[in-house]
Amino acid sequence: QVQLVESGGGLVQAGGSLRLSCAASGRTFSSYTMGWFRQAPGKEREFVATITSSGGITYYAASVKGRFTISRDNAKNTVYLQMNSLKPEDTAVYYCAARRNYIVTTGAFNYDYWGQGTQVTVSS
Repeated sequence: QVQLVESGGGLVQAGGSLRLSCAASGRTFSSYTMGWFRQAPGKEREFVATITSSGGITYYAASVKGRFTISRDNAKNTVYLQMNSLKPEDTAVYYCAARRNYIVTTGAFNYDYWGQGTQVTVSS
């Protein structure tokens, strides 16, 4: 069992930056593939980024590639999402998720554990 707690959300102007953190409980964090997803009001939850257990492979949604960076610190049981050049369309609740399987995937249904989410609002 893994518990995930996101933090770092807030209100930022377009063009600004935020860094989200996701702290995980448990001693097996380093074995999990981690992902970030987001959900805007009235929309489906969508994939943002994922990172393998070692951090060696990352993958991004086309809409955030080049602006967002996912990383992890296994010693701190934490995964990060650095968000730069934010746009109003990035406004959403951002969720951290953990997957037991090592295979990278963008499907939300493939993730086993979820955090409660953190709100990111980008004003124009």
